[in-house]
Amino acid sequence: MRLLLFVFVFLFSLLQYHLWFGKNGLQDNREYRKAVDLATASNTELTTRNQMMFSEIDNLKTGTEAIEERARNELGLVKEGETFFRIVPKGGELDE
Repeated sequence: MRLLLFVFVFLFSLLQYHLWFGKNGLQDNREYRKAVDLATASNTELTTRNQMMFSEIDNLKTGTEAIEERARNELGLVKEGETFFRIVPKGGELDE
């Protein structure tokens, strides 16, 4: 009877070891959950960025205001009849 009890305790201890420290045990599970949480956060951020880019693309395809705004800001274009003023700092040097 004692031998049977010893065998059961040994098997139970072995199973507990595999549960806590073995391959696919609780520690691995915790690490995988952290990795999944990080990937989910990254995917959420990238999805938001993609939605903003798609809306900007749609705006550029359909409206002329977005194209005009980009031309003014990035290329420095001015409409006919408008006057362009450049404000120079006191030192006289332009920031580029």
